[in-house]
Amino acid sequence: MIYGISFEKLGQIHPFECDIDLKLHDKVVCESDFGIEIGSVTKIFKEQIETKKSIIRLATEEDLSNNTQNEKDAITALEIARKKAEEHSLLMKMLSARYTLDRSKLIYFFSADGRIDFRTFVKDLAGTFKTRIELRQIGVRDTAKIVGGIGMCGMQTCCSRFERDFKSITLKYAKTQQLLINPSKISGVCGRLLCCLAYENDAYLEILKNLPDTGDMAKYNDKVYTVSEVNIFSKIIKMRDNEYLELKLTFDEFINGKGEKICDSKPPEETDMPGLEN
Repeated sequence: MIYGISFEKLGQIHPFECDIDLKLHDKVVCESDFGIEIGSVTKIFKEQIETKKSIIRLATEEDLSNNTQNEKDAITALEIARKKAEEHSLLMKMLSARYTLDRSKLIYFFSADGRIDFRTFVKDLAGTFKTRIELRQIGVRDTAKIVGGIGMCGMQTCCSRFERDFKSITLKYAKTQQLLINPSKISGVCGRLLCCLAYENDAYLEILKNLPDTGDMAKYNDKVYTVSEVNIFSKIIKMRDNEYLELKLTFDEFINGKGEKICDSKPPEETDMPGLEN
């Protein structure tokens, strides 16, 4: 059987092979990208997934006890690292820490605006904890996932509440949903485009798939028009002929009347918002 294993809360799901029957939420010992760790069975794959990784064993009481102690020690290790980062005058934010199960490695995750020379810092940490130290710099979206926060909807951010994988979000999502292209309205606490823009995007595309866009040339009742407005909320399309006479139709009236797009408009230039798209 192939099982999906996650090594942290809302972490990515990795496929592992195992000969014994496991249930969801079972704790197992596996080798992750960092070393030997305890993971949780998050998914049971029904289809065949190729993987070269195997679960080492079902976690024992001793494994679970050691892991609990490691989590407590990691909290202390994080506080010590934050103080040492200040002592070394490093412009970095230490976000989280975790030990491998056998304590052969202590991994830190941090954020920073640029590259950080932390060689002396790592030596200091290694001398303090007597184990191998690994520092991983993460981006703003992963930082938001760890730190959490409240979105403009008034709820806890999706990434820290249930979202495991970050999807690629572009300005096209906002334009399809006819939202105002205003960074303060369509970006999350991380400063990137809202993850929730992807949730309903397919539904919007389905509604608009047989309709022209604003600025397109369209044909209706054997007459050519220029589309002046497509309102997805009221489901109204407005068109003007060469004499600037306006025709207002519902989406159903346009489609059932066999209206069709005959020419695309010139694509508008993208709004210049460097760093906003995900």
